[in-house]
Amino acid sequence: MKILKGALGALVLLLFSLQLQAQHTPNPPHEVNEHSLKHFRCSVVLNHAYVGKHTSSGKEYMAVPALGFDAEYWFNHRWGIGLHNDLEILTQEVHRDGEHLFERNSPVLLTMDGLWKPSRHLVFLIGPGVELEEHEAHMVLRGGIEYEIELSSHWDIAPTVFYDTRLHAYDTFSFGIGIGKRF
Repeated sequence: MKILKGALGALVLLLFSLQLQAQHTPNPPHEVNEHSLKHFRCSVVLNHAYVGKHTSSGKEYMAVPALGFDAEYWFNHRWGIGLHNDLEILTQEVHRDGEHLFERNSPVLLTMDGLWKPSRHLVFLIGPGVELEEHEAHMVLRGGIEYEIELSSHWDIAPTVFYDTRLHAYDTFSFGIGIGKRF
């Protein structure tokens, strides 16, 4: 009888502990505790901007290497703001209506973008900016997508795709890869 009471008591304790375990619901992977949010993110981006040129055989694209530096501030896990800055490394000739106008020597592109992160890795961005160069400055509207692949110690790798439209000038799209750190 003592053995039966002991077994019954152990069974009741086991069932209660299972019930207590069932009440614990962990946060989904994309909803991290607010205290673990690292608000600042900086990254270096290597990319190629593709500039369209009209030629006698149609439209062709010239690849221009660029180096980027991004600084972002995240208000929460979904919304942020960022400075995305690119330096095109090569000199390019600008043509309008088939006429050579001038050369653009290492233009600098500065944009202030709104950031939206609908899932754990995917980031959409859009914002205004300016492209500065010694001959001419252009107002720019940038849209883009980043996919942040998290590494250890708040480091990440992020493939990027951007589309930049220079108002009353030319458009470019770029593909790149960035290495970032959150702190």
